[in-house]
Amino acid sequence: MSTYLRKPDWLKIKLDTTEDTAAVRRDLREKGLHTVCQEARCPNLHECWSHHRTATFMILGDTCTRRCRFCAVKTGKPDSPDELEPGRVAASIEKLGIKHAVITMVDRDDLPDFGAKYLAATGRAVRARSSDITVEYLSSDMMGRRESIVELVESAPDILGHNVETVRRLNPVVRSRSDYDRSLGFLETARALSSTLLLKSSIMVGLGEKMEEVLKTLEDLRRVGCNLVNIGQYLQPTRRHAPVQRYWRPAEFVDVMRKAQTMGFEHVEAGPLVRSSYNAGEQLKSLLEKRKISS
Repeated sequence: MSTYLRKPDWLKIKLDTTEDTAAVRRDLREKGLHTVCQEARCPNLHECWSHHRTATFMILGDTCTRRCRFCAVKTGKPDSPDELEPGRVAASIEKLGIKHAVITMVDRDDLPDFGAKYLAATGRAVRARSSDITVEYLSSDMMGRRESIVELVESAPDILGHNVETVRRLNPVVRSRSDYDRSLGFLETARALSSTLLLKSSIMVGLGEKMEEVLKTLEDLRRVGCNLVNIGQYLQPTRRHAPVQRYWRPAEFVDVMRKAQTMGFEHVEAGPLVRSSYNAGEQLKSLLEKRKISS
């Protein structure tokens, strides 16, 4: 059994519950929907639900076919996909007034296409309700299946994301049935299919990686055409999960953000509480404004 490292002051979270928090929770419950905010125990849940009135929707159930050592989402045999789920997600996004919809998924290695059809259908359902809503996918690696990646790209999300999660050396220790090069291959395939699609990935730190390994991972992501990257502190969900080896100081996040920017990433989000979808809508808005200014 691992022991927890004491969290530093900069990781203390203020729980700020408002009526918006209750409204988001109520709508999700009524429609039988899941969010990665709840299932993965995101530290930013109260900030996003209370102040931004947004959530990252997790489709295809709450049970994953993989058991990664960093993730709090439960593992097991998932239920059959719900054909009506894309419509319910779209209805919830419209009702909550969400302007930038982030849709993620559990790994579904039990499905022939690994869930690509449902992720793409959810994006299309959101757009069918309002063309003004921007859509971001946070996809599994689809086991590298090209046809599945094609389906996602052809559904035209504003951002297609897939997380490499950690450095190459730690991948076999941290991730279950996942491969570092397969993750890079997912992004590289998506880039080959579309030269204009925004590609995004995220990295956790604090698992025992070295700075030079993080920088090499960032270089790999740029090489395959990744535009946006998020870098955040890993937090151990339970004692059964991989222990935190070190808490990065805020100044270290500033340092790695600056180094990532020099590599050519169009937007970098780095900080102790940064997660894959943290400030996702503001990221896209900022990036598009930068492009407009430079054009």
